[in-house]
Amino acid sequence: MSPQDNKKSIIYILAGMAIFSIQDALIKFIYNDSSLYELYFGRTFIAFTLLLLFMWFKKEKLILKTHYPLLTIFRVMLFFFGFSFFYISLTFMSLAMANALFFSSPFFISIFAKIFLRENIGVRRWSAIFVGFIGVYIVLDPDFENFKLINLAPVACALCYSGSMIILKITNDKDNVYTQLAHLYIGAIIISVLFYIFIGDGKFNSFSDPTMQFIFREWFTNPKEAWPIIFVMGCCGALAFAFVFNAYNKGSPSTVSLFEYSLILYSIIIGYLIFDENPSIRTLIGSLIIISAGIYIYFREKVKDQLIVTDNPIR
Repeated sequence: MSPQDNKKSIIYILAGMAIFSIQDALIKFIYNDSSLYELYFGRTFIAFTLLLLFMWFKKEKLILKTHYPLLTIFRVMLFFFGFSFFYISLTFMSLAMANALFFSSPFFISIFAKIFLRENIGVRRWSAIFVGFIGVYIVLDPDFENFKLINLAPVACALCYSGSMIILKITNDKDNVYTQLAHLYIGAIIISVLFYIFIGDGKFNSFSDPTMQFIFREWFTNPKEAWPIIFVMGCCGALAFAFVFNAYNKGSPSTVSLFEYSLILYSIIIGYLIFDENPSIRTLIGSLIIISAGIYIYFREKVKDQLIVTDNPIR
């Protein structure tokens, strides 16, 4: 792997994270005009369609059969509900704060790797994980008298995402990347349709809180406003994945993964320019601690040749 490949990969990952930040901003922009699972359905359907077109162009065969059916179903559920939590968090939390908390995922991945993959984690990495969670605490700035569990939504996303990445580590040996991605898309479409059948008419939307309205709002109430944005969102998701996939395919994962933290910087910039969000000092300090702890874990994995966090994209 040449230095030139790594340079291209860094450009790819920076572009991918920039596009993911745009997708997040679009969710934040549109949540008052659509339902959560209407948005999830549209974004996934469009991204899956683009994936199929890409595979047709590349003459790649789509293989849906999996060698790990139960693990695949569990991974699909974890991924779907994990990012449901993340999208929900964008209704009441700044882009920077939500993404900073999401980057607690390397800490959970390391813990799960210890439990399920029997990976040896030394005192240094345990210390980094502990320090990282201190960063999460600082970002959250909890007032325990009025603390709401929903504030942990990005952390819940990180937890679910980490579980799905551990499963991916197991299934990677027999199921290829297109098969696994197709499972995520098809699973998300099926689950979203089930939500439409049971709550898509808005009969449970008796809430005044914008976040709860986002979850239970009737589908297709404002298609002219919502669906052009949902279409762009689906294109962003597919394009961002293409950049991330190429970055990890061409470059060193342990190098590429470090630049995923650029997503926090993009979130700060977009949040400030579009939503007038000024990250607090606590958010900035906590984010720096989370990033530092995550980078330290990456380097310790590289030293120990146990690439669990670094060999899979964080989104």
